[in-house]
Amino acid sequence: MKRGLGIDLGTANTLVYYRGIGVVMDEPSVVAVDSETEEVVAVGEKAKEMLGRAPENITVLRPLKDGVIADYQATREMMEYFIHKVIKQSFVFKPDIVICAPFGITEVEKRALVDIAVKAGTNERGTYIIEEPMAAAIGAGLPVTEPTGSMVVDIGGGTTEVAVISLSGIASSRSLRVAGDAINGAIVSYLRKAAGLAIGERTAEQIKMTVGSCYVDDQTVEEKMMIKGVEIATGLPMTVNVTNFQVAEAIYSPVMEMLDAIRQTLEETPPELAGDVLRDGLVLTGGGAMLKGLEQIIEKGTGIKVRVAEDPLECVIRGTGMVLEDRETYSHILTPVSSGR
Repeated sequence: MKRGLGIDLGTANTLVYYRGIGVVMDEPSVVAVDSETEEVVAVGEKAKEMLGRAPENITVLRPLKDGVIADYQATREMMEYFIHKVIKQSFVFKPDIVICAPFGITEVEKRALVDIAVKAGTNERGTYIIEEPMAAAIGAGLPVTEPTGSMVVDIGGGTTEVAVISLSGIASSRSLRVAGDAINGAIVSYLRKAAGLAIGERTAEQIKMTVGSCYVDDQTVEEKMMIKGVEIATGLPMTVNVTNFQVAEAIYSPVMEMLDAIRQTLEETPPELAGDVLRDGLVLTGGGAMLKGLEQIIEKGTGIKVRVAEDPLECVIRGTGMVLEDRETYSHILTPVSSGR
């Protein structure tokens, strides 16, 4: 069987699908670089462990921002590391690759992704781009090839992708550069202003996962989490309790931006397809789909039924893998892109 890889190159995590096997890797999209020698010292999980703990000569960075390449060299090193980790032996035949990318990125950004993949050791003629909301919809089991409107909202680390799909095409869509990272940032900013407390990205992520909620009312039971940070006024360690009510207040703005993107997409959807969505509801995918209360917020704001896909974190890579396994069926969904070299 000819080798083939599917890659969901995400702002927060990178997942890899190996043709004939399935999802074989899920690691943070993080790179640690020695600023003196400019050599990469760690990638993925090992690099993430260094966040906030690395010595001065080690720079820990996320080479992708808002779903697109922010640091070309670091992204190339990261992708090469992941590809060679999956296919350990030397390449006799360069593998084909399907790369998932946010909807609406420019041709220049697409070529940059392909160029990185080719330099990492893949087959340029067998390199394709698939749009993220399409991959998410396929992975969630939506009938994307049928003449009916299916709506998917994929909330990743850097982008929220909203799309209504019919007959293997995207009828209306929004790509919003507000997602999981923006929610973490809102929590950091809120605690800085409200409690005079400085916390890091990892602590904000833990708060979101433990007591994170975007919907609270009079019936909501208060949940608390004790966190440690630095008191801004004194620079000394400080411990405070954070509640789900505070988190809901902190993340209100980015959640409303996501809701607005869903509404705008629906407004631009042809009436027949909008009627299908009203009847069948929409599906949430991505890590952000697991944010507590998000289903209720969207249902109240749109009047549409909402469900979270099974295993939402892997919907995009599963959809990418399904396309990789059955290229004939999905050939019109894939976009061949030259690296331009």
